[in-house]
Amino acid sequence: MTQPIAAQSYWVVIPAYNEGATVRDVVARACQRCANVIVVDDGSTDETVEVLAGLDIAVLRNEQNRGKADSLWRGFQQALDQGAVGVITLDADGQHAPEEIPSFIAASLNNPEAFLIGARRPMQRRASRWRYLANRLADFWISWAAGRLIEDSQSGFRFYPARLLQDLTIKHGPKQSFVFESEVLIDAARRGVRFLFVPIGVAPRLGPRNSHFRPVVDILRITRMVAWKILSSIFCPHGLTQNTSTVEPSMSSKG
Repeated sequence: MTQPIAAQSYWVVIPAYNEGATVRDVVARACQRCANVIVVDDGSTDETVEVLAGLDIAVLRNEQNRGKADSLWRGFQQALDQGAVGVITLDADGQHAPEEIPSFIAASLNNPEAFLIGARRPMQRRASRWRYLANRLADFWISWAAGRLIEDSQSGFRFYPARLLQDLTIKHGPKQSFVFESEVLIDAARRGVRFLFVPIGVAPRLGPRNSHFRPVVDILRITRMVAWKILSSIFCPHGLTQNTSTVEPSMSSKG
């Protein structure tokens, strides 16, 4: 069995809302790859919290559902308070493989200030035609606003360096639920933060529920936020040209 990463400065944050069917397996596997794991329960009405009993983790609980943005924010602050040099995020529904956490840590050790995005392989992204088209639309708009090409902008498997988290001033209320992660990309790019893209796999959703991400509503909210960013930057012409640029690969990947 792979032993947990010895360094105490890396933390994993897993937001969870009604993920009782999958969360324990995901968290237990994450604990085997990183010693510090935080689960933020977003007011679940199922057994999400109960199934985590006995695991050596920190559990934060929202009394009411406040959305993914607020859950991530709570987890970030808890990790920073514990001296984290960076935070790895992944979803609780089983689509992300915790076994890939060491790839993010390895890439971060070589590039400590880089913002790492887990980029799903093209064939896996195309598994759902409509979701793929929605994600590609989001990639286009976010890349335009960011001023550089962003690959797989809707991936929740990421590494946030502590300096980036410490400087964040982005809204994170219920209305920002899935907008938050996209806005972080834009703000980080505009501040000159280096991006690297770590190739990851993605598994079919293991739980009985559908995704909390709503392709129409959430993409519209993201697009509205991005449109404002572009308009406030006088159409950001540099960003439009960057949509045809080459993505910078992760140094942790040979591919």
